[in-house]
Amino acid sequence: MIYPFSYDIVYSRRKSIAIQITREASVKVRAPYGCPRSAIESFLSEKQPWIMTHLETARKAASAPRREFSDAERRRYIELARDIFARKTAWYARIMGVTYGRISIREQKTRWGSCSSKGNLNFNWRLIFAPPEVLDYVVVHELAHRKEMNHSKAFYAIVESIMPDYRKWKKWLKENGGTL
Repeated sequence: MIYPFSYDIVYSRRKSIAIQITREASVKVRAPYGCPRSAIESFLSEKQPWIMTHLETARKAASAPRREFSDAERRRYIELARDIFARKTAWYARIMGVTYGRISIREQKTRWGSCSSKGNLNFNWRLIFAPPEVLDYVVVHELAHRKEMNHSKAFYAIVESIMPDYRKWKKWLKENGGTL
């Protein structure tokens, strides 16, 4: 079938097909090894309206000018982010009853945060320009990985127990590029 967009297929050890709209407004289909092309085509057909909506959002975001910072500004914002994330992480970790390793502040192009298997947390310093609830959501999300190292229903139940309106902030992150 011919679609009004091009796409790349990435095969990996996953269990289901997923679609990713990148920051550059391209479509990536993630599929399990051995997945038939017909299953991918069927999935794309079913999800075409969703893809078109999110491609348009990504194209607008990609064409918007990205604010560049001097080295001095960047250092100041990174230190501010370090302080903010240290306080928020300590507070939420107590509430959630979890521990964590070190906190790193980075400038990742496609991720807002991550949690390693050793419990080390990474946060994107540009989050300090997001609504405060978005920062809270990212911290809660990463700390929830200390209990569930996946994105299962059990994982999101943990997130929701701390932040009942997390879906609103998760949506904000998707609309503003990047993933968790």
